[in-house]
Amino acid sequence: MTICPCNPEKEFEECCGPFLAGEKTPPTAEALMRSRYTAYTLDDYAYVIRTNHPSTRPDEKDFAGEVKIDWLGLDIIATDAGGEEDREGVVEFLANYQVSGRKLQQHERSQFLKEDGQWFYLDGDFVKPPQAHSEKIGRNEPCPCGSGKKYKKCCYK
Repeated sequence: MTICPCNPEKEFEECCGPFLAGEKTPPTAEALMRSRYTAYTLDDYAYVIRTNHPSTRPDEKDFAGEVKIDWLGLDIIATDAGGEEDREGVVEFLANYQVSGRKLQQHERSQFLKEDGQWFYLDGDFVKPPQAHSEKIGRNEPCPCGSGKKYKKCCYK
């Protein structure tokens, strides 16, 4: 029994496993989003490529030399449509990961399209964190955007 990377409350074999194995297709845009996250955690770039819409599909060489990423968790923030009867959908998510010991987040609103009964990832837009407001931020203080850098090396510019 293995826990599914997209949801620690589910087993891989009952969650994303059948999708990655090609035994089933994700019934919703959210299920496809979760399975794509799981594919990234397993370095299954063939699945990621296969589930991209043909109009935005990357090439295998786009994944060559990928930096080692340790995926730490996925939070689905919101969905808009993307159900079993829909043809389009949007999934907003936050993916936590670590690169070279540095913890980061990817906050994205992804667009999905369903064609011939199969969901595809179309594209996505990064969501910028809201700017913190304060009286004055010192140049050497941590940047309020959450990057972990000093203010003068980040958003001060």
